[in-house]
Amino acid sequence: MRRFSLLVAAFGLMFTGVMAADEVKLPEGLKCIVAKEKPAKADKSADYKGGKVYFCCDGCPKAFAKDQAGDKKMDTVANTQLVATGQAKQHKCPLSGGDLNKDTEITVAGAKVSFCCDKCKGVVEKLKGDEQIAKVFSDEAFEKAGFKVEKKK
Repeated sequence: MRRFSLLVAAFGLMFTGVMAADEVKLPEGLKCIVAKEKPAKADKSADYKGGKVYFCCDGCPKAFAKDQAGDKKMDTVANTQLVATGQAKQHKCPLSGGDLNKDTEITVAGAKVSFCCDKCKGVVEKLKGDEQIAKVFSDEAFEKAGFKVEKKK
């Protein structure tokens, strides 16, 4: 009986270790895309463009789903979160669609982005808040930049 108890305990520890390894580690300070002032939680998510976006509670994914069925006003914030969480990788400049110059990298809303040149970088650096986010992560800019969620192998 004692051996069985030890075996069950060992299996439980091993299972817990496996579960911990599979948990999503969100970047510090990541906010919900619906309730933008509240922290996002790894266990509150929805599928989006091949990746996952994160929310603060069970109600926010429902609000996001309603938005996706309608005017999609939350897409820019969702795109930003895909990049900030490292799921979406950039391939081109979000302004020109040109090749990237790694020397132009800046952080916009917690997400690292690069541009083709200092001129494009300067345009974005002069903007603040929502204007800056929209310039880099709107659906049009997201497509122009070739952001794609890379499938895990």
